[in-house]
Amino acid sequence: MKLYSMNEVKDKLIGKAGTPERETYELELKLDIIGEMIKRARKERNLTQTELGEMIGVQKAQISKLEKGSSNVTIHTILKVFDALKAKVNFKVELLNQEVEIV
Repeated sequence: MKLYSMNEVKDKLIGKAGTPERETYELELKLDIIGEMIKRARKERNLTQTELGEMIGVQKAQISKLEKGSSNVTIHTILKVFDALKAKVNFKVELLNQEVEIV
């Protein structure tokens, strides 16, 4: 029985790295992870979606969409949520093969 790496499986089932299909998959995966982090932090602070929404000036539905990994969200809203949750956020951005960290 041959074993395959996770990247080999993704290459075969989703598409090679750099293809539009793979880029879409990777973005959705990252948004799902961010959503789960928001949900976990919110619950640790004993907040409802409504309460968190009120803290940052959005409706409960927007918090629900964030937690479900919606791709229709701005970085500004994500940062406001994490700020309200008193969570530290770090971004790593790569531009023209140069890494830039935003803290």
